[in-house]
Amino acid sequence: MSTQNSKKSILDEMRDILRRLHYSIHTERAYCDWVARYIRFHHLQKKEALLIDAEKKVEAFLTHLAVQANVAASTQNQAFNALVFFYKRVLNCPLEGVEATRTRKEKRVPVVLTREEVKQTLAFLEGTPELLVKLLYGSGLRITEAVRLRVQDIDFGYRQITVRNGKGLSDRVTPFSESLVPLLHNHLERVKAIHEKDLEAEAGAVYLPYALARKYPNADKEFNWQYVFPSRNLSKDPRSGLPRRHHTDQSIVNKAIKQAIRKTGITKKVSAHTFRHSFATHLLQRGTDIRTIQSLLGHKNLETTMIYTHVLKQGGEGVISPLDDL
Repeated sequence: MSTQNSKKSILDEMRDILRRLHYSIHTERAYCDWVARYIRFHHLQKKEALLIDAEKKVEAFLTHLAVQANVAASTQNQAFNALVFFYKRVLNCPLEGVEATRTRKEKRVPVVLTREEVKQTLAFLEGTPELLVKLLYGSGLRITEAVRLRVQDIDFGYRQITVRNGKGLSDRVTPFSESLVPLLHNHLERVKAIHEKDLEAEAGAVYLPYALARKYPNADKEFNWQYVFPSRNLSKDPRSGLPRRHHTDQSIVNKAIKQAIRKTGITKKVSAHTFRHSFATHLLQRGTDIRTIQSLLGHKNLETTMIYTHVLKQGGEGVISPLDDL
């Protein structure tokens, strides 16, 4: 689908706006995919057709996702957010009120590993996945935050990590374990060697957000801006087309965790996020103040952090089974 006044397609216009507003490449792809799916669902051919009964069209699409496609609540919310952005920013026609069947979001208690289970899992990890999982558990990072760390975000003097543009585009500081100091030093030495080879091959410029590359012309080649966990291979930047060494892919860590859990025999459904849950829960068990944990996790609302108090109230941490009274 194309606009009448431009050779650019409506999706290309959306990409330009998303990039101008500094949305991540992942959000850009997801939002454009949802809009393309929405257009196909209604068999729309012209831009004008998008504006006719827009609210009803969006309602029908969201209801389809909830009822026929049976998607998760978070998936439907992402589709809704994409369409709200599309109509407001691209079509300049904000949606007034959308009433659609919404997928119910079930409240679930997070999966948490015991300290012994964390120890068992770490024993079956090695290399980059091991170091990354230790940061997830030891610092309460999200997997996306961990892989996007830059060298300058690690402060060895204060033993802390600065998480830049975390969820909600806010920065925060969280500690890292003393035991990781030698591991991180050795790891960064290897990263520096990789970076120097890339510079020799004229491919050592890393992606910089928010047009910093224009503001600081040589910053993208400086070591302090490089990713702490670079990918094994160079790849083509989807935006600039230049060959770059991006950060390691999250799937590498998730696969390593899955294999390690299988070897331990742990039957819990464990993901990278489980170690962040375990970080918060174990801090609570040690008596750390809930608001301190909220700050370390980067939660906007205390209510989000309070879910970990529910974890502690279960099983051996809360009610004693009546079977023990027999």
